Amino acid sequence: MKETSQKNRNIMSIIAIVIGLTMAYIIPFLVQTSLERVLVYLTEHIKAGNPAFSSGIPLFDFFYPVWRAVIFVAGAALIVISQEIRKGSEWTYPLSMSLFALPSIGGFFMFLPYISFVPGFPLPMVISFIGLAGYWAFIFLRKGEIAVRWTRFAALTFIGMLATHAFTIGIGAQRTMWTRPGYPFYKDFTWWLFNWAGEANWVAVILLFLSIPLLSIGKRKGWWLAVTGAIAILMINVPTQFYRTKTLDYLYGSLLAVGVLLFTMIPFFKKHLLEDEPETG
Repeated sequence: MKETSQKNRNIMSIIAIVIGLTMAYIIPFLVQTSLERVLVYLTEHIKAGNPAFSSGIPLFDFFYPVWRAVIFVAGAALIVISQEIRKGSEWTYPLSMSLFALPSIGGFFMFLPYISFVPGFPLPMVISFIGLAGYWAFIFLRKGEIAVRWTRFAALTFIGMLATHAFTIGIGAQRTMWTRPGYPFYKDFTWWLFNWAGEANWVAVILLFLSIPLLSIGKRKGWWLAVTGAIAILMINVPTQFYRTKTLDYLYGSLLAVGVLLFTMIPFFKKHLLEDEPETG
């Protein structure tokens, strides 16, 4: 960050304050409005003859407020560290990238019901792009070669998208598990495979999220976390797609994982993604 011009650091500091305030005092209202719409239309969807979706009510009613709290605290953190960003403290950059990623990931998760049964403009998309505005701006404002910045833009964007999708896969699995036939027993292999896939995706989300601050500054540890998370998702999603053919969700997750691997493992991209550090670093 010290190598980044003072002008750019000032801009980054202002972005952190503005987006931090937005995350703390505007996004909570967007989350609540989105949740109320989801609950209204989900209730109607259930009454229309879709009782299997009843498990979605407690799940969404729990996870929307959790994401609201996480995003609120992340916004407060951006405001707190904004002056250290202006000073060029190195630790602020990877932390900021993690904080901006939270509304991006949470917003795209909250967008899920709008695809299935909630009409109208999807407010969660606004939440996501508020986070992405900071995420992308910091990548290009920090000093670095053009190829490095574009490579990190692609890799980190795919990592965020994959993390969002994997988290959503886990929610979908839980929703289905709670209303499965013969609950609490498992009718056959395809049912506990579904549960296995959902929770494996959740574990992979942890690796992917942890990779963001490290990979944003070219650390090899972040590369290993991202690659491991993506490969783990491929290993569970590909076979699951063959058994759970009613949805293409596992295929989409696999394609996102391939995107992450393309921008992390192809030598040209890997060279621009990582700083010069030893393999054991």
